[in-house]
Amino acid sequence: MPPLPSLSPTAVVTALRAAGCVFAEDEAELILTTARTPDELAAMVDRRVAGLPLEHVLGWAEFHGLRIAVEPGVFVPRRRTEFLVDQALAQAPDASVVVDLCCGSGAVGAALAAALGPVALHAADVDPAAVRCARRNLAAYGGHAHAGDLFEALPAELRGRIDVLAANVPYVPTDEVQLLPSEAREHEPLVALDGGGDGLEVLRRVAAAAPGWLAPGGCLLVETSERQAPSAMDAFRRAGLTTRLAVCEELYAHVVIGMRS
Repeated sequence: MPPLPSLSPTAVVTALRAAGCVFAEDEAELILTTARTPDELAAMVDRRVAGLPLEHVLGWAEFHGLRIAVEPGVFVPRRRTEFLVDQALAQAPDASVVVDLCCGSGAVGAALAAALGPVALHAADVDPAAVRCARRNLAAYGGHAHAGDLFEALPAELRGRIDVLAANVPYVPTDEVQLLPSEAREHEPLVALDGGGDGLEVLRRVAAAAPGWLAPGGCLLVETSERQAPSAMDAFRRAGLTTRLAVCEELYAHVVIGMRS
């Protein structure tokens, strides 16, 4: 974009609106309050106008009442995933061992720890950039972030001890990734979006292995789509989990919950 003639709030709103930002006024307020210097403000506006997700421009995302640090190339936590956190808290209000699998920025684990109080908190992701980001977000809760493929990344001593296993797995079918908004498609890692042929390949792997890691009465929670929910529930049942579906129409959120008996 050409140099801004002014860094006034009006000029920032105008630049964002011209770039197609639907909520230009709200975004401008966030950028203006986050920028520490005029040069930083100009750089942030430039990045947003160029199409970088707002959360990557700010360096944080609001999630379940927290400011979660996010870095370029890391999956941005979605507001609908707050419903998964709420369901976990309702299902296991006294949880003492919490795992955030496919953790991305670690937003789900941080939100659970913030609500539950002192817990043994672990997170894992296959993407090293996500793990670095999660370590920042979990540090305040004494949490640990591990790099690796699903359960292979977790300490072996967690087997049979997990009270809440939250897994925000990728669930976009491979052929539909191209239909995602450009902010996600171009700026978030494919591994955090692509769930394989029908979108459920990672979910099935998590469900199949989860019973060996859950404590008696422990629960697995996974976000999915309305269309995929029946197949996702079937995967949970085949793993031997007592299964139900929770739905939030307002957030268009669907969470499959499975409990080990």
